Amino acid sequence: MNGTPAIRQRLMGSALRRYRESLELRLEDAACVLECDRSKISRVENGLRGIRTRDLRELLAEYGVGEHEQAVLCAIANPRRAPGWWQGYRDILTGDLRDMMILESLAAQVCTYHAQQIPGLLQTEEYARAVAGASSNPPAPDTGQRALEAMLARQEAILGAKEPELAVVIAEGALHQQVGGPEVMRAQLAWLACLTGSAPRLTIQVLPFASGAHPAFDAGGLTVLTFAETPDLGVVHIPGVSGGIYLEHRDDVACHAAAFARIRAAALSVPASTAMLLCMAAG
Repeated sequence: MNGTPAIRQRLMGSALRRYRESLELRLEDAACVLECDRSKISRVENGLRGIRTRDLRELLAEYGVGEHEQAVLCAIANPRRAPGWWQGYRDILTGDLRDMMILESLAAQVCTYHAQQIPGLLQTEEYARAVAGASSNPPAPDTGQRALEAMLARQEAILGAKEPELAVVIAEGALHQQVGGPEVMRAQLAWLACLTGSAPRLTIQVLPFASGAHPAFDAGGLTVLTFAETPDLGVVHIPGVSGGIYLEHRDDVACHAAAFARIRAAALSVPASTAMLLCMAAG
């Protein structure tokens, strides 16, 4: 995206740099492990190029990284070795969007806050069509149908899986926004209420108007992905008209994770949120 290295490569490079520097090793030391030039290590650590699984495992072993963490990092670096739902939709999932979908499927926890619309993972078909139709650059019919199919495939893969754990907070305003009209919204709200009791590892909370100002008051939303047994590894997505921005530095991840925790604490409990959704759906 505008010459910016892909998010997966940046995430991987940042992790490798942390491991190396924590051991006080130089670029030359890492290059000796792979019998390559230091410039190759530098480019990998800066996210400017990928790394082969064999080379990655050699470096991680040299850095003393455990087997489970190695497996997570190898899956992130080379997702083709672990087929996922996204592989059938390469025509519409490109760049950072595809990387985010790959990372989502590998994450242990997904924490997401939305202020203006229902998150894509929880949208009904009718709601998703209305959102797509209102876009400033609506997709062509064929592309729109493929995007809808991709959304449904994503939902099936993620909502029914043992991982990730999904923590969702939706601002009350998004529940009142009449996307697609009253009937579409009633069905959408009823679906959210249904999901709270049927999808494993999913919690849905509503951030009510009464909560007033909160840690993300000036933001339209955020998503934080974290990975099992890799506390320093994570990704933040802040949505925007042109796709938004992606952050992988651990300080940024920690900051946004803390903000989400405060948003979640300000939201209604899961039972109270479900009661609100059922009431609005019936109204």
